[in-house]
Amino acid sequence: MTQKIKVSDFEISNSKKLTVIAGLNVLENDELTFKVADELKAIVESKGNPFIFKASFDKANRSSVDSYRGPGLDEGLRTFSELRRLGHTLITDVHEINQVKKIADVVDIIQIPAFLCRQTDLIKEVCETGKPINVKKGQFLSPNQMENIISKCDSFGNNQILLCERGTSFGYDNLVVDMLGISKLKTFKSPVIFDVTHSLQLPGQGQTSAGGRAEQAVDLAKAGVALGIAGIFIEVHPDPKNALCDGPSATSLDKFENLLDEVNKVDNAVKDFI
Repeated sequence: MTQKIKVSDFEISNSKKLTVIAGLNVLENDELTFKVADELKAIVESKGNPFIFKASFDKANRSSVDSYRGPGLDEGLRTFSELRRLGHTLITDVHEINQVKKIADVVDIIQIPAFLCRQTDLIKEVCETGKPINVKKGQFLSPNQMENIISKCDSFGNNQILLCERGTSFGYDNLVVDMLGISKLKTFKSPVIFDVTHSLQLPGQGQTSAGGRAEQAVDLAKAGVALGIAGIFIEVHPDPKNALCDGPSATSLDKFENLLDEVNKVDNAVKDFI
């Protein structure tokens, strides 16, 4: 039986209505953050989907040292605290052990980035918070290898694991999504999240930043959801061309509701058979 993970006032499961994790790639400024968070929450909840707002406080793995990383931990903590006060359910990623306990106080789910998904000390620290964990599958890992990460988390006393597919390296500067791989992740019984946005990336295409294929987000999202998964992960921006990070892969805010409508049609049909 598929595991159910309780977050806020809802459960995340491959058999439940699709959870939507959506938001900004990285915190830019308060006005933008609160606007996007509130608009997304209103749209998602009007469709009956559980909603989790996502944003990073620090993009520690940017291609160029000159690229925008985010406001940093202290400003991130302040922003997340205010978002939580306003009623938002939150997820963000951590890159260093010393960030974990502080972030655990202000978010509902802690995310392990794809490049760090095998870092045992980081996983241990996150597990010991007792929070649900969204583990992104590294672009360099087969789906089978994610079972070792689940075992690590179990050994550290935390079995509240979301497995997140975010694309697999395909030669140089390209990612593909193995739909059979998503099916394999489901056999581990943990809820599966499909990171549509990062699967659309073209790493290195922008020389000092990633390119992307945002125009194909709807097609890719529907394909993943057709496998009967727990949730999707979508980055949204009101003006992707001027986003400070990963704009080429982001879905424009004015197109998000249509994307969700299309995805829900597929999810509703699939969940009728689960």
